[in-house]
Amino acid sequence: MNPLLEKLQLYPFERLKELITGVTPATNFKNISFGIGEPKHPTPQFIKEAFIEGLGGLSNYPATAGSDSLRDSIARWLERRHQLRNINSAKEVLPVTGSREALFAFAQAVIDNRRPNAKVVCPNPFYQIYEGATLLAGAMPYYVDCDPARNFAPDYASVPLDVWKEVQLVYLCSPGNPTGSVLGLADWQLLFELSDQYGFIIASDECYSEIYFDEENPPLGALAAAQKLGRSFNRLVVFSSLSKRSNVPGMRSGFVAGDPAVLKLFLLYRTYHGCAMNPAVQAASIAAWEDEVHVRLNRSKYIKKFQIVTPMLSEVLDVRLPDAGFYLWACVDAKTGLSDKEFTCRLLADYNVTVLPGSYLGRTAHWRNPGENYVRIALVADIDECIEGAERIVQFCQSLSSL
Repeated sequence: MNPLLEKLQLYPFERLKELITGVTPATNFKNISFGIGEPKHPTPQFIKEAFIEGLGGLSNYPATAGSDSLRDSIARWLERRHQLRNINSAKEVLPVTGSREALFAFAQAVIDNRRPNAKVVCPNPFYQIYEGATLLAGAMPYYVDCDPARNFAPDYASVPLDVWKEVQLVYLCSPGNPTGSVLGLADWQLLFELSDQYGFIIASDECYSEIYFDEENPPLGALAAAQKLGRSFNRLVVFSSLSKRSNVPGMRSGFVAGDPAVLKLFLLYRTYHGCAMNPAVQAASIAAWEDEVHVRLNRSKYIKKFQIVTPMLSEVLDVRLPDAGFYLWACVDAKTGLSDKEFTCRLLADYNVTVLPGSYLGRTAHWRNPGENYVRIALVADIDECIEGAERIVQFCQSLSSL
């Protein structure tokens, strides 16, 4: 077996299962889970119908590059959403079977592990795929802690110059998971300048980009930032997905877009990888990318939930509205005196609400784990369930203060 597999840590949800083994949830409450970031809003009917209509394509092997129609629909969406000019759908867009598998595969295609001390920069806390992809590509992750003073955005200016010399790839997530932070134009400019100087590739995970709270101020994407700064997409690719945008996590549909030279080689890798998108999924994806009505409706549901739940929880926890995304990143120790793991276990035992310890999403680097004593609360259920769950958390915290 590949010895690099021994470097992988358990996935956060497996660690959560281990943590709560032996915890008996309160039987007088039905379980409410804020632990997993799986969208729970209904899948739009027109997407289901497009999927069914596309089933005739199952008699043919799909092309790894996807159909011309799918790439065109993605290119036009990028132009509309990010005000981009003339995206070349044949060279600058590549459909993928969900952003997760593409993010993982990308490191395997990019990293040259013949070079000594190959490094990949990751935010901390982070989506664990970045770390696993890095380790199995034979590189080492360098963690950049998220800064509470920046609404938990990573501070890339803090990375020493001698580290940048060994970096081949930067994984970043904007809006971030778990903190919801969005990088601004100055952040992108710094990263682009460092990429010019040291030659690394930037992989921007933007799967939460369509869940935000101000219709007039959508999150700035990497490609739009490059265009604003008068740059090409050289050494820059973005990853996006329909899972959160269109409530189709089971469909496994997304794309990679950006530098055509990078995508050409990534496509070559993927032709061997065997990950072409199902034709019915392609048909449903075209329908989804070409419609914004359902996206605005979906976003309005999240806006309402966050408007109600955030003030409730801020009374008992150190938490504030994120820049975007569907997570609340709550500090628990200051107001409850509990660690993130203690909070998780006792909340489940007393009120049957599941959250995810923040320390499971981070790593100890630079003498601390920046996720420690935080919990991630995924507001993915319907509004009534989210409100009830928040009410239980408030009651739990109040019960601690009365002891």
